[in-house]
Amino acid sequence: MDEFEPNPLKTLTVPTRHKCAACFRQFKRKEHLVAHMKISHHSVHQPRCGVCHKYCKSFESLREHISGPLAKAHCSSVFAQKGCHICMNVFGSPVSLVEHKELCLLTASTPLGTTNIPYKEYEALENENYIGRCPEAVAIDCQMVGGGSDGSLDLLARVCLVDEEEKMIFHTFVEPQISVTDYRYELTGLTEVHLRDAIPLREVQEKISRILYNGESIGKARLDGGKAKLLVGHNLDCKLDCLLMSYPEPLLRDTATYPPLMKTNFSSHSLKYLTKTYLGYDIRLGTYDTFQDCVSVMRLYKRMRAQEHQEGKTGTSYTYDTKRNFTLAAQDLENMSPDELFQISESNYHCWCLDS
Repeated sequence: MDEFEPNPLKTLTVPTRHKCAACFRQFKRKEHLVAHMKISHHSVHQPRCGVCHKYCKSFESLREHISGPLAKAHCSSVFAQKGCHICMNVFGSPVSLVEHKELCLLTASTPLGTTNIPYKEYEALENENYIGRCPEAVAIDCQMVGGGSDGSLDLLARVCLVDEEEKMIFHTFVEPQISVTDYRYELTGLTEVHLRDAIPLREVQEKISRILYNGESIGKARLDGGKAKLLVGHNLDCKLDCLLMSYPEPLLRDTATYPPLMKTNFSSHSLKYLTKTYLGYDIRLGTYDTFQDCVSVMRLYKRMRAQEHQEGKTGTSYTYDTKRNFTLAAQDLENMSPDELFQISESNYHCWCLDS
């Protein structure tokens, strides 16, 4: 046999690739796949492509997967025909997609405005029918004006709360604690007139606390939640800071920091972007309206809460022990299949579908 002629008895060895069952990333060595699963926090609660069933870190990542510069051709083609760009689900036929879009695409709520809104008309509900209801979510939004020499200091001027049925349960203008130097009229629509008969911040705090804690003690809520309500909002840390209030972290639902709603680099989107992208309508076309923002953030929460995920997969709760399910010996983990590794992997955030 010629020394340059290929040997037909010699077989090529194809290197084994270890493919992640969630994101489809491939590794040369099994130990590298195990390391990936330990830090990736994959779970059935992550957004998933309805075509190839790949799990993504966020809905933004999923959008890139089906319509970005490097979109998967097959997934992009199928999604273009039968996929909803609002909720990112794929349907059985174009006809069922059309029927779905009529319900998925929402219309903006009517702005509250700033004129002729006497506080008494929107005082917090005091009847026991409301106070006793639980568990339930309440959305909050605050409006700030400027204080300090240059008007850059945020001062609370207005608060609005709505319930899950989008009914206003509390609204008031708030007396600023120091002099206002900039009413930010172009954004807020507020003037000195609106704050002339505003109520003190302490009174606002008391009324909001009574609504949120649902008639129970603060200690009970911090211990196990009790009957306290979930507080929904966008950039809640800022809202609570302006109110000079705190609230148990396990009861906060913040659309600015909820991982599936964040950018691919895990920075926050604006509420305006989220509303347009996930609800299908525009907000803040004029002045900034607290009631409309409250309704929008509540709708975002309810849409995320309605996500249908695999039964029996509960995910982590409020403490995130990132390696608690990977405490087996390294050899045992390497003997597990990619599907088995995915089954013991859990997300490092509380999925809102678990609230339902």
